[in-house]
Amino acid sequence: MTSFDTTPQLNVWRALLALAVVFVMLATTGWTALRNQRGDTPLQASLSAWEHGRIGGHRLPDPQSQPTKLARFFASLTERDRASLVREYPLAVGNMNGAPVDLRYRANRVALGQARKVEQERMHDSRLTPAGKHEAARRMHRFDDLMEKGRHILAFDPEGSGRVAEVFGDLREADRVSVVVPGVDTNLLTFQRTQRKYSAPVGMAESLYAAERTASPATRTAVIAWADYTAPSGLGIDSATGLRAEEGAVRLNALVRALPNSAPVSLFCHSYGSVVCGVAAHSLPDRVSDIAVAGSPGMRVEKATQLHTTARVWAMRDADDWIQDVPYLEVGGLGHGADPVSSGFGARVLSAQGAKGHAGYFEPGTASLMNFAEIGVGAYRSVHCAHEEGVCRTGLSGTAAA
Repeated sequence: MTSFDTTPQLNVWRALLALAVVFVMLATTGWTALRNQRGDTPLQASLSAWEHGRIGGHRLPDPQSQPTKLARFFASLTERDRASLVREYPLAVGNMNGAPVDLRYRANRVALGQARKVEQERMHDSRLTPAGKHEAARRMHRFDDLMEKGRHILAFDPEGSGRVAEVFGDLREADRVSVVVPGVDTNLLTFQRTQRKYSAPVGMAESLYAAERTASPATRTAVIAWADYTAPSGLGIDSATGLRAEEGAVRLNALVRALPNSAPVSLFCHSYGSVVCGVAAHSLPDRVSDIAVAGSPGMRVEKATQLHTTARVWAMRDADDWIQDVPYLEVGGLGHGADPVSSGFGARVLSAQGAKGHAGYFEPGTASLMNFAEIGVGAYRSVHCAHEEGVCRTGLSGTAAA
């Protein structure tokens, strides 16, 4: 009796299944196209004005200069000059990597106030449909929320569905910095939620910040809720390809390189956010000590070594997470590669006990959040592995706690 190797046939069937899934998504959600630009966006207009601006009789530096050069420029200014730049170019300053973080917070508060006024006027614009006026009201109330006293908005762009990043803790004095990178359907309106709080970036970051402080009270931590990239909308073609991830990776790399001081940085990447982190991994600076993914559809590589990063790579997935049913392969640019929790991938696989599905990894009281917190404070030997042999803790050094 002749035996046959069924592996090639299985791979073909998996590829066909992946394509079928994509075609179903296209049929139900349609192709997601980039919207045509209609002139300068508010951020582009602010940057353009900056490029033509002067202070003290001198031209302002290129806003795309290296963060260190921009930091030196701001350090050379008087407080009066810095305040003047905030008033004149709030969106440019608020999103400028290299500007002092406190100045960015102030600038973004001004920019949020201006954006709020725009939406307030749109609410009463007779040319808008009732649905359009309702959307304007929702955006205005979100801007109100972001302007609340004590909030530290590190980045803000009101254009389209919007981008935003918020800091919890003192970014300048932090011993360790964590960045939460969220996935599909992340925008200004979904940046925080009242219901299902911990499935939104603000809730994720708040929960992680609290858990890190509990895990190591003596460690000064800061956590960034980073929704400063254009995430895919829904389960359409954008979420099945790496285009949005490639754009997001550039922005993520710029963020990390502009962070103050030299504290180690840990990335916590959820769902499509793990695609962003996978694409960004090779270009990130060495200060990124950890890349942890949860509910990942793949990182656009077949093995962790192909990420070409010095960071430790961690992965987790809850047993009830629907993402496990997505085909883990890449065909013609569709799909995101191998399963990060598979044994062949080579990540350190963590327990996600208690997470309860795709959106529950940052819920208080879960093993997933506890593991994230231990990584965030550098207490690597305290993490709980997904498997009894505890291989996720092997070869670790430089731990903050035993």
